[in-house]
Amino acid sequence: MLQLNKDNNDVLALEACGFWSKYWDAQIPPENLREYLPHLTLILLSNMAYPNDDDLLADAEVIDAKEDESIPDRYQDLKPQLPCSDEDDDTCTICNLRKCSASALDVLSNVFGAKILLTFMPIIEANLSATGDEAWRDKEAAVLALGVIARGCINGLYPRLSEIVASLIPLLDHKFTLIRSTSCWTLSQFSKYIVQDSGNKKGYEQFDMVLTAFLQRISDTNKLVQGAACSALAILEEEAAEKLAPRLKEILQHLMHPLGEYQKRNLRIICDAIGTLVDAVGEELDQPVYVEILIPPLIQKWQNFSIFDKDLLTLLECFTSIVQALRSIEFSQFTEHLFSRCITIIEAQQQLAKAHPFSDKDFITCSLDFLSGLTGCFHNGIESLVLQSNLRDMLLKCCRDGAPDVRQSAFGLLGDLARVCPIHLHPRVPEFLYLVVKQLKIPKFEKTISVANNACWAIGELAVQVPQEISPFVATVISCLIPILHQSEGVVKSMVENSAITLGRLAFVCPDLVSPHMEKCMQSWCISLSTTRDGIEKEDAFKGLCAMVKANPSVAQSSLVYVCKAIASWTKIWSTELNTEVCKVMHDYQQMLTNEAWDKFMSDLDPLVKANIAKYLV
Repeated sequence: MLQLNKDNNDVLALEACGFWSKYWDAQIPPENLREYLPHLTLILLSNMAYPNDDDLLADAEVIDAKEDESIPDRYQDLKPQLPCSDEDDDTCTICNLRKCSASALDVLSNVFGAKILLTFMPIIEANLSATGDEAWRDKEAAVLALGVIARGCINGLYPRLSEIVASLIPLLDHKFTLIRSTSCWTLSQFSKYIVQDSGNKKGYEQFDMVLTAFLQRISDTNKLVQGAACSALAILEEEAAEKLAPRLKEILQHLMHPLGEYQKRNLRIICDAIGTLVDAVGEELDQPVYVEILIPPLIQKWQNFSIFDKDLLTLLECFTSIVQALRSIEFSQFTEHLFSRCITIIEAQQQLAKAHPFSDKDFITCSLDFLSGLTGCFHNGIESLVLQSNLRDMLLKCCRDGAPDVRQSAFGLLGDLARVCPIHLHPRVPEFLYLVVKQLKIPKFEKTISVANNACWAIGELAVQVPQEISPFVATVISCLIPILHQSEGVVKSMVENSAITLGRLAFVCPDLVSPHMEKCMQSWCISLSTTRDGIEKEDAFKGLCAMVKANPSVAQSSLVYVCKAIASWTKIWSTELNTEVCKVMHDYQQMLTNEAWDKFMSDLDPLVKANIAKYLV
């Protein structure tokens, strides 16, 4: 098999290379291969060097002689690259011997760990130190191999991390395109450990050096390197998070500088890097100096695209991440333009759908998600924009859309609008309620669980804001929620949480309508509340629980243990009003029972639950 792995017939060598993954899948003892490791790793490394007939190599050899950043992407540049699979035939250009060998090496590193380094690293080091243009393919293969084994062999590589980083940094400036791009990827595979070491002076200097190198490569004149650098930076950003804050201005300047020059594929990648940065630093970004660097170039790019251009989706997703971090007045000056453009996009796509019912709905879902983010962040500040638009009627159409993704985003936006400007949903509230309730009545809604989840949440938000209009729907909603609470183990946790919260909100605003149903669901409701995360929504649910204990004492008494467990699940109730209500509930329970019965109940209660409810028994 080792001989076949280096056969001159590429098809045969590729088939043989796939043997190693099958070997591990068959769970054959790995020790049987130990004596062959030095030979096997050497063959795999050799096969990882670019072959003469590789399309990417041919392109790179031309590109190395000139810049290509201004050359528009070809169709094949935009197609996603898929990993190797058993279904790939011998004509596949993606699943080639190089990639299959890298995959096999990854498996080896995870099975044998640092044991492969003893004989493997000297070869890697020799290839890395080789000079001369003729050696560049072996050098690039060595760089790739380091990235491939980074996870599996980290115990052996970590003590040498500074040495590895120091050897890779200069390669980011190498004359050969593929060495620069592969070095970006390989360095990114060590990001976790580079960030981990940044707590000390020497480690921070290393982190700073890697960050600087990635930022410089973002402006590389080669598209392949640009994309690799942006992807590598995104990985580093995710690991570094708040450690990026001191250099945030510089990072933003580097990301924005090439934005106008990037072609389609790299535009998607750099927008992902921007979105990752926003998620990583959060509110640190919400400062005038950063807003001024970040937003105008994105707006400029946004205006260059027609409302039917797929690249607009990339920017919409990027803006959706940004808007969740920016609440400043400086950003609010851009909201009217962004809001209006999204309305225009939705209108145009809804018109298009009349003629082409199966048209792509991504434009609508991305626009709805952005408007939802905008509403959630600017609250009442968006009210005037909603008032001046026909968003309400467009949203109603989206809630009726046949595409689950559109309905999911539509119900999410509906809940946000209900929270901040419910008055602008009138007079269509009953129609909205009919549609959201309908989502919970769909048989086997687990196929559209995200739609049902958002619909359930929206019902709760509407209940708080328009209680009189929710009344006719209460019985139907509860009949849908009870089975979810009863079968909570087989339902997505977020759906159970939303159901428990929505039931609580309904109980608080319509206690007389909800109380008759408590006998069927009090215990399962309390169980669900006991696993719900602390927060404002849980507070709303507990207001409903307290109302139900008062309205239905007999059911409450038979569920006393479950109510106590639900109350004990709080780390701390921050609302003074709710804290008082919970104390009253516990006092009422004490009054229901004789002193002897109460003492017996408390002695039988789980010690942890007993300890946690003690503060409510004052």
